[in-house]
Amino acid sequence: MSAVLKRQNQYESFGTLNQDLPVNAHLDWLESEAIHIMREVVAETSNPALLFSGGKDSIVMLRLAEKAFRPDRFPFPLLHIDTEHNFREVIDFRDLRAAELGEKLIVRSVQTSIDTGRVVLRRADESRNVHQTVTLLDAIREFEFDALFGGARRDEEKARAKERILSHRDEFGQWDPKNQRPELWDLYNARVHRGEHLRAFPISNWTELDVWQYIARENLQVPGIYFAHERLVVERNGLLAPVTELTPPRANESAVLRKVRFRTVGDITCTCPVLSTATDIAAILTETALSRVTERGATRMDDQTSDASMELRKKEGYF
Repeated sequence: MSAVLKRQNQYESFGTLNQDLPVNAHLDWLESEAIHIMREVVAETSNPALLFSGGKDSIVMLRLAEKAFRPDRFPFPLLHIDTEHNFREVIDFRDLRAAELGEKLIVRSVQTSIDTGRVVLRRADESRNVHQTVTLLDAIREFEFDALFGGARRDEEKARAKERILSHRDEFGQWDPKNQRPELWDLYNARVHRGEHLRAFPISNWTELDVWQYIARENLQVPGIYFAHERLVVERNGLLAPVTELTPPRANESAVLRKVRFRTVGDITCTCPVLSTATDIAAILTETALSRVTERGATRMDDQTSDASMELRKKEGYF
């Protein structure tokens, strides 16, 4: 258990601005907004699901769902699109957390899409990250979901900042950034035609720092790879690529042992750690506050290829 999970004591050093207004009072506002969005979407749609990967943002989403709907069961299942190239610690955490909550977890695999010819790889070592779109859209059609809750935030990447809190997707799962619905006065239009669906982002207004402050405040469990540990890596394209069976060193690359942690977790073939000495949440909060590079910019190799790569993927139906 200890290899998979790391529970931290509640972070006690937030301090106060004055006797009445704690420094982290903004978390109450963000939490309230997210719960409102969740309840609104559930009330206005007929068959939603919550995307849960075991990553920090989806961990926060689970806690928000607990606060929004407990003591009842969640009014939606959990859904994960698994590349089968994910970090084992994160998948173990995913299964354990879903079991602890007693909620239904639906897993659909990119490998199945490959086996059935729905996804064709150009080469054997190609990243499967982008191909999750096909598997996701197939799952949406299979279960006839009309809304998906996701943990995307505006500060992750510039294309995400263009998207509304409720993002309409057409019958092909596509997103049109030039044709988005207004959200004046926090009023959300959740109407969709048959075959269309919504992507709902309750923590869209949160930052990476907000997420870690909330994890600290709520004393949430997270996979251990979010904390500093020693790992073999190679320097590649200005990033540190983890050395694994899936990602061995290339010609002229030398593996070195470094103390690193992951700011985001995803497909092993494109997710990179950063140098770090942060072994607890207090240290992660300090590192995050001082960082001047977004988590995806610092850790996602697939986002280095083109400034428009994320936007193009989202237009095609990506998360």
